[in-house]
Amino acid sequence: MVSSVLCRCVASPPAPGASSTQSPSGDPCGGAVCGGPDHRLRLWSLFQELDVNRDGGLCVNDLAVGLRRLGLHRTEVELRKIVKAGDKDLDGQLDFEEFVHYLQDHEKKLRLVFKSLDKKNDGRIDAQEIMQSLRDLGVKISEQQAEKILKRIRTGHFWGPVTYMDKNGTMTIDWNEWRDYHLLHPVENVPEIILYWKHSTIFDVGENLTVPDEFTVEERQTGMWWRHLVAGGGAGAVSRTCTAPLDRLKVLMQVHASRSNNMCIVGGFTQMIREGGAKSLWRGNGINVIKIAPESAIKFMAYEQIKRLVGSDQETLRIHERLVAGSLAGAIAQSSIYPMEVLKTRMALRKTGQYLGMLDCAKKILSKEGMTAFYKGYVPNMLGIIPYAGIDLAVYETLKNTWLQRYAVNSADPGVFVLLACGTISSTCGQLASYPLALVRTRMQAQASIEGAPEVTMSSLFKQILRTEGAFGLYRGLAPNFMKVIPAVSISYVVYENLKITLGVQSR
Repeated sequence: MVSSVLCRCVASPPAPGASSTQSPSGDPCGGAVCGGPDHRLRLWSLFQELDVNRDGGLCVNDLAVGLRRLGLHRTEVELRKIVKAGDKDLDGQLDFEEFVHYLQDHEKKLRLVFKSLDKKNDGRIDAQEIMQSLRDLGVKISEQQAEKILKRIRTGHFWGPVTYMDKNGTMTIDWNEWRDYHLLHPVENVPEIILYWKHSTIFDVGENLTVPDEFTVEERQTGMWWRHLVAGGGAGAVSRTCTAPLDRLKVLMQVHASRSNNMCIVGGFTQMIREGGAKSLWRGNGINVIKIAPESAIKFMAYEQIKRLVGSDQETLRIHERLVAGSLAGAIAQSSIYPMEVLKTRMALRKTGQYLGMLDCAKKILSKEGMTAFYKGYVPNMLGIIPYAGIDLAVYETLKNTWLQRYAVNSADPGVFVLLACGTISSTCGQLASYPLALVRTRMQAQASIEGAPEVTMSSLFKQILRTEGAFGLYRGLAPNFMKVIPAVSISYVVYENLKITLGVQSR
């Protein structure tokens, strides 16, 4: 039914003022997509078929029932996108004129996408072109998988019927097959295949070295990007606050634990509570939360500028381009807020009554140690960016591609638990690789707070730790650090999703 009403081009809109409750005339369309004098009548037939309740308008329920009768299954989110895209008078439904306008606009977008996929410019899309397009987006698939995409795609719910894009079995898709399949589907952009995987790395695990997330052109133009950043920042603030006791314990173990002072998790918590009460478990959390906003903003702006230099005109960068742009953006952001990192460490290590607050701590450091004290540990911190970001990104992409190759038969949507698992594993691997540098950085930041501690360089501190504590000494505090990853990611996800709803961010 759907393919029978679609012409080779889009119909011109009905005459202004034409009633949507009466059958339109069969005037020739003459638009860019229409192909015959009876095109409007065929569109009217489709409109009536979808208008289940016969009120002259297509609401979400009409589309759901009507398309299901035609053998097409769409999710409620997809149907809402269709109605929102075409609803010019904001009455919650599409009249016939709005319906035709939607088909016109959507088909133009589909033609642009088709042309971007048609690398050979021969009017057909084959398996090799599908593979190349997804490879440009960082998704590697086999030729057999590309042929599956061409041959059959299950749409909507997993219990829905299988619909075929390649109707004639040629293992290629021509324009008519592409248009017929996608015209009543809200997908407008090839990168949407992997957009399910985007905005998942925004979940906060208490570290600051992750590669920034990418945003689509639409998200940047509509202002959705800053809503994502605000939601991510709020989620990070809540998750860091909830896991702050583990974070402070990690810092204490990194600085004070040794062979002679084998601090365990229970003993560390007992020592903190005995020295300063339960409230002391959150020392250093204030500055840790405050620095989220400036770091995220600087990192995002730097990333957007750098990726224009290292990447092409594509909306989504390749993996190696993301690594370069992300590492540089992380270095710029860390350089800008690094004094706050030093303050966080000093506040976490302070004894009861040592400082009146963050400002008092900053003043005392400046007066006693000078400005250079705010950049102690800067070198190992910068060196840690590349292994952390590189391994985090590489593991995440590997897990993503593995899932897509093995399980993305009917849908590219991995689901919440897969995303959280991939993010948790990749972040854990990244932290494991960069942890020795993070430990050396923390000890250098804390040098002046340790009585009798001599000034040491990064290399001499590495040698000293290996000599006195062995390789295990480079991983002091690793246990509480890993203990906070899963709760941090989980809390961050829940808060992030709720903040997105509050801020009006559309979920993918």
